[in-house]
Amino acid sequence: MALSSIESAGSDIDLAALVETYSALLFRVAHSVLRSRAEAEDVVQDVFVRVIEHRLRLLAVRDMRVWLIRIAWNLALDRRRRIQPEQFDDAFAESLIARDMPADEALEEAQRMKSVLRELERLPEKERHVLLLSAIGELGTREMAQLLGKSESAVRALLFRARTRLRERLEKGGCVS
Repeated sequence: MALSSIESAGSDIDLAALVETYSALLFRVAHSVLRSRAEAEDVVQDVFVRVIEHRLRLLAVRDMRVWLIRIAWNLALDRRRRIQPEQFDDAFAESLIARDMPADEALEEAQRMKSVLRELERLPEKERHVLLLSAIGELGTREMAQLLGKSESAVRALLFRARTRLRERLEKGGCVS
């Protein structure tokens, strides 16, 4: 079987097209959870291994995008449970800082980012998850609801609570003015 197409119940699913279309999004999903480029890349590869493993059922998938994101999300969460958040926070925070920023400002900004990441980790799991998914920027409320197995109104409420709680904690800690 060629890797570029997967035979599925008499039809072909173009694996190369799936990789081309979704790998960047799946990377962002995994990276938002894992905060490690290497770990996120491994998750993306694992997603496409799952596609190959489930090739006979691909035609039954109603929304390929949401299905792939759900796989990436779950794989990333599984990996995250084995990794301490602090392991990647320094490198991740530094990767978010503009390269042309003066060293003293970059150090200060990295410290602020680490504070935000610490407070994010302290949020209740459901609130943290909805914030991470919303930060990807490409998922609507409907898709987040599908991924999390919740109603759209529940996702909106969780997102509101998470943003409010995070803002309050950051303001209390002096991270946001």
